Formats: sequence, structure tokens, C-alpha cells
Amino acid sequence: MSVFAHLVERLADLLQPLFGASAAAAAIVLFTALVRLLLHPLSRAAARGQKARAELQPRVAELRRKHAKDPERLKRAVLELHAEEKVSPLSGCLPSLLQLPAFFLLYHVFSSSEVGGRANGLLSHQLLAAPLGGRWADALGDGGLLGGAGLVYAVLFAVVAGVATFSYRLTRRSMAAHPVAPAGDGEQVPGVGAITRVMPFMSFFTLVTVAVVPLAAALYVVTSTTWSAVERAVLQR
Repeated sequence: MSVFAHLVERLADLLQPLFGASAAAAAIVLFTALVRLLLHPLSRAAARGQKARAELQPRVAELRRKHAKDPERLKRAVLELHAEEKVSPLSGCLPSLLQLPAFFLLYHVFSSSEVGGRANGLLSHQLLAAPLGGRWADALGDGGLLGGAGLVYAVLFAVVAGVATFSYRLTRRSMAAHPVAPAGDGEQVPGVGAITRVMPFMSFFTLVTVAVVPLAAALYVVTSTTWSAVERAVLQR
């Protein structure tokens, strides 16, 4: 953790002439962009996997009709089909899972008063009037919604809401283009219907994350979700 904190401090020092007191916040945005750039090949592979899964839908629909009365046999048949075609049903999750270590590092660094046995100097950094180690509840208690820190969070929430709405439309459009075909008796594979209904709204859960984590981790989430939305739009063209 101390190595990571030192990296953020060094990036902040390099960016200080351009961003002044908000240099550490800019360093976090830059760090997030570098992480997403490294994961871009996996995101491209995930997009190809999504396209391949969509192309398998007619064959999956046939399996559903064939095994409509035997859910266990249907599940095995669908998994065998994906294995035969070398298509992983979970490939789209890999880029998100590989981001978790970076997110948790930021969370722990900006939640700790000490790093490497000494005072955590990063906690003194701010994004405009909002401390990078603070949370939305702290901003509400220090100036309220219209205080300096409260306005920083208001802008972040507005960005997240805009990105979530954009992602919602992308997901709905993708689901409309590649709907989940029902089985022969009118029932879908157990659980798929619920997932299908919830999936378009998943991007809005980011609002909760931004509200409860330290501002530094919230910046990572906002930057990463914005990158994801733009990346999806480009890769799905």
C-alpha cells in the first residue's frame, strides 16, 4: 500500500504545475485511465465474446425448446455449446473483476491515517474544496448541499447520472437487438428473466458507491464508468 501511495504522490507532484491543489485528484483520474488502457485488450475480447454469444442465440433457443421440461439438462447443453464454440459466458466480467484491486487500494489508502508507519500525506489533498479522504456525509455536515464540498459531490452525481443514463440506453438497445429467446413452454431459463429486468439499471448503482466511499475512490469509479460507457459505445458500433 505504501508503494501505491508513493506512486500517487509522485504523479501528483508531476501534475501540480497544471492542476495546483487538485493535482492528487488529477493523478487519480490519470491512474484510472492508465488502468483502463491496460485492460482495453480484454474489453475488446469481451465485446467479441458478446457478439459471439449473440450469434449463438438461435442454437440456444433450439436447446431451450428441446429441453424445456428439463432445466438441468438445458443448463448442461448450453454450457457444452459455449465450450464447443470456445465462447465464455463470463468473459464480459473479467475487465470489471481485474479493476477491483486498484479500487480497493485507493479505498484503503484514502481511508488510512497512516501509510508505511507515517502520517498519510495524501489525506491533505483536495478536489477543489472537498478532501480526497472525505465522504459525502462529511460534505453534508460541513456546509451542506450548497457548500464547497457539497457542490463537488453534486457535480460528480450529475456526471454519474448522465453516464448511467447513457449506459442504460446502450444496454436496452443491446438487449433489444439480442433478446433472450424463451423456451418452448413460454418459460425462460430460471433466473434469466430477473437478471434481464435488473441489468439495464445496474449502472445507476454507481450513485450509491460514489456517496459512501472516500472521494478518491469515488473519482476512480466515476472515471472508470465513464470510460466503460464510451468504450462500449465504440466497440458496439
